[in-house]
Amino acid sequence: MKVRKAVVTAAGWGTRFLPATKSLPKEMLPLVDKPLIQYIVEEAVDSGIEHIIIVTASGKRAIADHFDRCFELEEVIRKKGDKKLLDELLRITNLADICYVRQKEQLGLGHAVSVARRAVGDEPFALFLPDDIIVSEVPAMKQMLRVFDRYNSSIIAVESVSPQNTLAYGIVEPEKAEERVYQALRVVEKPKPEEAPSNLGIVGRYILVPDIFKMLEKTKPGKGGEIQLTDAIQLLIRQQKVYAYEFEGKRYDTGNPLGFLQASVELASQHPQIGSDFRKFLKSIMI
Repeated sequence: MKVRKAVVTAAGWGTRFLPATKSLPKEMLPLVDKPLIQYIVEEAVDSGIEHIIIVTASGKRAIADHFDRCFELEEVIRKKGDKKLLDELLRITNLADICYVRQKEQLGLGHAVSVARRAVGDEPFALFLPDDIIVSEVPAMKQMLRVFDRYNSSIIAVESVSPQNTLAYGIVEPEKAEERVYQALRVVEKPKPEEAPSNLGIVGRYILVPDIFKMLEKTKPGKGGEIQLTDAIQLLIRQQKVYAYEFEGKRYDTGNPLGFLQASVELASQHPQIGSDFRKFLKSIMI
C-alpha cells in the first residue's frame, strides 16, 4: 500500500529553548533562512507524500500562519517588484495539503501520534519529528519508503550512537536483514549504556502501519510518566515484524541549543548565497 500521509509532531513546549520559545513555537525557529518545520514538510513532499497532518498545541498558531497565504505581505512584495521572493512565498503556501490536529495535553510522543488517528485513517503513514533535520542526497524518508515497499512492515530510522548517549535514545536490538536494514527484535527506551542491546539509536523518522494505534491504546505511561512511542513499537514487535533502517545522510539534532547552533553554522557555511562570505567570517574569528 502506498504511503500517502505524514504525521509531524509539533506540540511540545520547547523548554530547552526558553525564553526564546515562550511565544514562538520551537518548530518555527529559523535554521539559516527557513523555520525547522519547513525542512520537514519539504522532505515529506520530496519523498512523494501528498497529505501532511501536523500535531500542534496551544500557542502554535504561527505554524499554520507560515504555510498559509498572507495577501498583505504578498502585495507589498509585488509592489516592490521582487518576483523571486514572491514566487518563494507562494511556493511555501502550495507545498502540500496540510491539516492540523491539537494535542490538548503534552503526554508524550506516543500520545501525540495517537491524536492523529482519525486524520490518518486505516493506512500506513510516515512520522516526522522536527527536532531531527536530515541532509542527504536522497531524502531520508524516500530511502525509507523504498525499504517499506520491499518489506510492507513498519520501518524505524536508526543511526549509530556513542555508548554514553544511549540514555537519550530508543535503542534497537537488531538482526541484519540486508545492507543497512535490520529486523528489530526489541526496542528499549533510553537504556543505560550497560543495558543497551546495541548502539543503534532511533531518530525522528518512522513509517508505521495503522496497527500502531491499537498498541498505543494499550501502552501505559513509561519513562518520564509519558506515553512512549517506543513502548508501543515494542508491543507491535510481539505481533509482527518491524524493521530498522540505517539511513544515508547527516542528521542534525536541533532539539537542544548546542545542536541547533551546530546545524546553523554547518548549513550556513554550505548555503549557496551566503556560504562563501560566512566561511570567510568564521575564519576571521578563529582563535
